[in-house]
Amino acid sequence: MYEIFADLHIHIGRAENGKPIKITAARSLNFANIAKECAERKGINVCGIIDCASPYVIEDIENFLKTGDAYELEDGGIIYKDKVCIILGSEVETSEISRDGKKGAAHNLCYFPHLADIKAFSNELSHHLKNITLSTQRTDLSGYDLIDMVERYNGILVPAHAFTPFKSYYGNCVDRMKDIFKEKFDKIFAVELGLSSDTFLADTISELEDKTFLTNSDAHSLPKIAREYNKMQVEDISFKEIVKALKGEDGRKILANYGLDPKLGKYHRTFCDACNKVIETKEPVNECPYCGSKKVTFGVFDRIELIKDKKETKSPANRPPYIYQVPLQFIPGVGGKTIENLLKTFETEMNILHKLSYDDIEAVVGTKAALNIENARNGNMKVHSGGGGNYGKVEVKK
Repeated sequence: MYEIFADLHIHIGRAENGKPIKITAARSLNFANIAKECAERKGINVCGIIDCASPYVIEDIENFLKTGDAYELEDGGIIYKDKVCIILGSEVETSEISRDGKKGAAHNLCYFPHLADIKAFSNELSHHLKNITLSTQRTDLSGYDLIDMVERYNGILVPAHAFTPFKSYYGNCVDRMKDIFKEKFDKIFAVELGLSSDTFLADTISELEDKTFLTNSDAHSLPKIAREYNKMQVEDISFKEIVKALKGEDGRKILANYGLDPKLGKYHRTFCDACNKVIETKEPVNECPYCGSKKVTFGVFDRIELIKDKKETKSPANRPPYIYQVPLQFIPGVGGKTIENLLKTFETEMNILHKLSYDDIEAVVGTKAALNIENARNGNMKVHSGGGGNYGKVEVKK
């Protein structure tokens, strides 16, 4: 057994032919660039690329395998330069009946072992949406139906960013996920928390006690890869091993979730769209206390306050620690040139964040930047809450 780092939610912006895949993602995010970024800069051992059901991306994967730099594993996944295992995934938007009887929408991460599996899934999925070439298009499926389709092609389904206000089961649809999945809820063995929540918030909801929590980047640009990630204990890097880790089988498991302080997330607190203020009241509100507007985007923290069924967080004994970590790009005084100097010397962000001493870092970038990085690694930062699509901010404590 050995330890690995995994980020299982990375988008593709454009295919190699220039066609858009995830419209809001950077053009530089293509299959080959993601593999290279994870191997050479991030130090991520397993990455989940979740736009692989697009026929344009499938074509890119087929060409990528012809280069000789990558090959498919019998146990699932694509190995790149013997450094990174790429898990083929598809983010699917389902149509649900929300808590007030209106239509809601939720995102789902669907992962598959082999290219043949996701090709077959793509073909069937194309009958349930308007444009299969674009990522995360609304389908006419519910999560209840989608999980059967995913399993037909040897895949697994993980609810994505489960609490965000617009496209998630708790944020946009229901108070209890079991209301949608019903008797199939046992087939959901992992849930992605999202940037604006963490273990301590999610474990106030009792139906999640037996679910594994995932922290992933939801990267829409190359630098955002691994802003959140998971440390896992596995025998090797493959689809089969990752599934075992998510299920906690045969000694495989999640050792730790590394994520942003949820205050840094874009939707942590309720936000007034009229006066552009983050609303940090003790009790959740749907009307702005500053200007009286009802045009507010409800925050993840506030949503959980409304639907939780435990008075306090009580995590199961086998829940791994959730470790707050500030990505290099978020740290004050650590700009692009500083990061490049660090990477030239120490190779990957995982090395910088996990393995280096303060003295190692100071020798390359100087005292001020090294102190800021050390403060970020030790949690000695002041965090201002984000909301309404705006990230929170970090400043060094004085």
